[in-house]
Amino acid sequence: MRIRSLGVIDDAVVELSPGFTAVTGETGAGKTMVVTSLGLLLGGRADPALVRIGAKSAVVEGRISVSPGAPAALRAEEAGAELDDGTLLISRTVSAEGRSRAHIGGRSVPVGMLSELADELVAVHGQTDQQGLLRPARQREALDRYAGDAVTGPHAKYAAAYRRLRAVSVELDELTTRARERAQEADLLRFGLGEIEGVEPRAGEDVELAAEAERLGHAEALASAASVAHAALAGNPEDPEGVDATTLVAGAGRALDAVRSHDPALAALADRMGEISILLGDVAGELAGYADNLDADPLRLAAVEERRAALTALTRKYGGHGEGIAAVLAWSEQSAERLTELEGDDDRIGELAAERDALRSELSGLAQALTDARTEAAARFAESVTEELASLAMPHARVSFEIRQSEDPEGVEVGGRTVAYGPSGVDEVELLLAPHPGAPPRPIAKGASGGELSRVMLAVEVVFAGTDPVPTYLFDEVDAGVGGKAAVEIGRRLAKLAKTAQVVVVTHLPQVAAFADRQLLVEKTNDGSVTRSGVTVLEGEDRVRELSRMLAGQEDSQTARAHAEELLATARADGR
Repeated sequence: MRIRSLGVIDDAVVELSPGFTAVTGETGAGKTMVVTSLGLLLGGRADPALVRIGAKSAVVEGRISVSPGAPAALRAEEAGAELDDGTLLISRTVSAEGRSRAHIGGRSVPVGMLSELADELVAVHGQTDQQGLLRPARQREALDRYAGDAVTGPHAKYAAAYRRLRAVSVELDELTTRARERAQEADLLRFGLGEIEGVEPRAGEDVELAAEAERLGHAEALASAASVAHAALAGNPEDPEGVDATTLVAGAGRALDAVRSHDPALAALADRMGEISILLGDVAGELAGYADNLDADPLRLAAVEERRAALTALTRKYGGHGEGIAAVLAWSEQSAERLTELEGDDDRIGELAAERDALRSELSGLAQALTDARTEAAARFAESVTEELASLAMPHARVSFEIRQSEDPEGVEVGGRTVAYGPSGVDEVELLLAPHPGAPPRPIAKGASGGELSRVMLAVEVVFAGTDPVPTYLFDEVDAGVGGKAAVEIGRRLAKLAKTAQVVVVTHLPQVAAFADRQLLVEKTNDGSVTRSGVTVLEGEDRVRELSRMLAGQEDSQTARAHAEELLATARADGR
């Protein structure tokens, strides 16, 4: 990795060994920045406070070896990245303003892509991870991860049934809770539809009745006008001497017909006069029929006004603003559909209740299968971790899992009991530790000291390495609180893990650093920064001097030097 302007690091290059690399240095020298840098390359949160004061941005660049065809390589290629001879180049830039950019294989990618690759490439563990392991939820996740397909399969089926049950329960609760509101709405709709059905309005009926009412209300005036007009056109039988329009037009037509052959223009006017005569006759006939058929019955007028009043009442209630009977009919149609829907809710409630009961029964069986798989895996996991603890100077310690369920009358039935359930099943998983014979198993949060917790964490990770390995493991001072023989055993166990994976450890313990294939020293310059020369590979005498400092705080102490050389000899004797 190359690190620039990150924390106390000005510009430094960190080269990690393929096996076991120990990163050491004085407190505050910047060792943790190595871990932080790797975290940024793996999609960790970008904190602008990490940017070195006075710099515009911090940059971390890394070169990671990946096998062709490995999931990480395939995912990177999908994102458009290019591999250089099996090497993946990754960079992360964090500006002082908080903006963050990521590049993989020369291609700009979302930061989330780095996190996806991280799952396949590196397992990072530090003090915060130890604290996380104290939480039962994380312990259950660790157990499930160890169990692999034995839990993954039942868990996937359980999770699908759980999601459907939640959806059904929510819909059922909503329908049940709103039952009174729905009943009130249905009653209002039935009442409105009953009123409309009782009146039986027709489309356009209100317009027709308005016209009829207007006609009936002025029947006498209309009849008188029709009679006067008819007499003017066709004559009045009671006045033989009167002159009417039909007679006058007929006379005019005869006069023109007599001379039409002498002038085509006058002939055309004669034809038009004939058309006028025919039209006058038609109008006169219709006026006569209108007068004869005009209904002046006051009873009919009263009936029309009563019908209009009924339609107006419907319009006022259900027709909106001035939209007439058409809006009433539209409301009726929509309300009938809504009423059908509301009346169908009772059937829907029954269907949902039946589905809920079936899902709860199915969930019970799936939860039991999940519990059985976890129980079987827990025994193997605990046995493997216990074996690892024996090689970490805890030969009498015993690790076990407690898998329990909590009673809940609203839960699901498992093993003849009604227990609480959640998205991951019904199990509460807790890792227990009995540090010595006769000691009762207790939760590791209460039963383990800081040093014991560090070793339990390491033992758990070593067991994971055998079932779900990743190429690189990074441990950030997980050996805190450990010393003496236990520290030597941790160093020996990390060296063993490094035979099958790359292991990077940030440590204060010389017993651990002595087992490393490569030891890196992080040092500050006089101005308080770490430069290119501030990260060095220690070999020979330099390594003995650093181990002496770590042992006694004095680089030139002969006793410390002898102890450092003894540690290195012990490590070499173990095959390092």
